[in-house]
Amino acid sequence: MKSIDLNCDLGESFGAWRMGDDDALLALVSSANIACGFHAGDPAIMQRTVESALAHGVAIGAHVSLPDLQGFGRREMAVSTAEAYSMTLYQIGALHAFAQAAGTRLGHMKPHGALYNMAARDRRLADALAQAVRDFDPRLRLVGLAGSALLEAGRAAGLEVVAEAFADRRYRADGSLQPRGEAGAVIEANDQAIAQAMAIAREGSVQAVDGSCLTLQADTLCLHGDGAHALSFARGLRAALQAAGIAIAAPGAVADAA
Repeated sequence: MKSIDLNCDLGESFGAWRMGDDDALLALVSSANIACGFHAGDPAIMQRTVESALAHGVAIGAHVSLPDLQGFGRREMAVSTAEAYSMTLYQIGALHAFAQAAGTRLGHMKPHGALYNMAARDRRLADALAQAVRDFDPRLRLVGLAGSALLEAGRAAGLEVVAEAFADRRYRADGSLQPRGEAGAVIEANDQAIAQAMAIAREGSVQAVDGSCLTLQADTLCLHGDGAHALSFARGLRAALQAAGIAIAAPGAVADAA
């Protein structure tokens, strides 16, 4: 049976501020990318999200970011490769502590926001992130944009890579994501986002903003947990995948279409 991973960025609450319904989303996805305190999250949120993901049988990964709480990690920063390596290692280690205390281990690392997009196109930066993952634990999978420099760096470092696609983001003709600051970059309508996700999952293709058709082979689909319709979209996409006979499972896990 064909399968695909559904991943979601979670644990993005901070202090008294709350974002999203993590527990409800964890019942619908197969992988969780947990914020590590640089763009969102705090120690208590990290611990709670790890424990909740474990209870739901969801794979746990570190969602590593540039140090940008005010900008939610979505503003690019001029960081050196040495800085990128250090901050990546630091954040993985922080989440690892909570995973180990809960009796489990991390399965992957996925960069967040601006760091994700920078590493998708900058091979030197991508190499620094891949080296940090490898030096921490070469068993960790590296999640990155399908066809990006980050996946090339991961393969060169001997890591298992996971090619990611987005259900609710528009693509440029070169395979990069349309910047969020541009009108229409985020697909707001659930039916349109589900249709794009299903085309990726079934056909390995997506329509770019210029109307061209891109080949896009993806191992995982990202669901954003911070939108107003995140939960209803997740339910709709899961139902559509199951109706199409596509199982939902984390990379390396036994497929479970239930």
